[in-house]
Amino acid sequence: MKIAITGATGQLGRLVVSKLKEKETSDNLVALVRSPQKASDLGVEVREADYNKPETLEQALEGINTLLLISGSEVGQRATQHKNVINAAKKNGVKRIVYTSLLHADSSSLSLAAEHLATEAALKDLGISYTILRNGWYTENYTGSIPGALAGGAFIGSAGEGKISSATRADYAEAAIVALTGEGHHGKVYELAGDEAYTLSDLAAEISKQTGKDIPYKNLSKADYAAALTSFGLPEGLALAIAGWDVSVSEGALFDDSRQLSTLIGRPTTPLSVAVADVLESTSKPE
Repeated sequence: MKIAITGATGQLGRLVVSKLKEKETSDNLVALVRSPQKASDLGVEVREADYNKPETLEQALEGINTLLLISGSEVGQRATQHKNVINAAKKNGVKRIVYTSLLHADSSSLSLAAEHLATEAALKDLGISYTILRNGWYTENYTGSIPGALAGGAFIGSAGEGKISSATRADYAEAAIVALTGEGHHGKVYELAGDEAYTLSDLAAEISKQTGKDIPYKNLSKADYAAALTSFGLPEGLALAIAGWDVSVSEGALFDDSRQLSTLIGRPTTPLSVAVADVLESTSKPE
């Protein structure tokens, strides 16, 4: 039984491949990537699979039994790209697809939700076994800004006091592996989020506590936060999108207290304090 992982050179994909190798023989794993040369270090079979080139997808999925479809990174193109993968999977007789969707995709105010919902609908129309993992935010989406916050003396955003039930990539990778290799997940839709919710004020307080520096949270309007992100070098469109997502966070888009993720992986999700400590440790290491 071969298991294929799309986006295997991405941050989540690499974690999934690495952890899967602890459960499955490497001969059973196939990394599907746009640039095979970037996957030479994965230690598994590598096949070219470009979401925008259906001919590569049909070749890549030959002989695959189970597929992990990690959502693509090109916002605005993903519904079409994912449909290309799903169609190729059906042509090749793939028996099951596990898809990484978005937390509460059917009710979320996040602009990202529509593409995920379209993909979920395509999966359900396919007529083969599926499992949908509606992932919340990666904790790294916010802890990645810690070095900038330390340099600037404040953590900025436009999320107000919205509660964020995030989890680390490692937590979500483990959930994907459970869904890929375990029993009883057919037709299931899981809302996956961290056990403990926090606000960006809470995150700033944790950074302050661990560094001994006063790093307050500074809440900005959507326009001001987008302008700040643009000043840091982000493209204007992406900056506006990120600021808009934060506004949705302020409205509760990333809050979930069902603890389905920790139930699925059989352990508590990674605490915010640990995620912050990991970033501070890695940034303090000499180059």
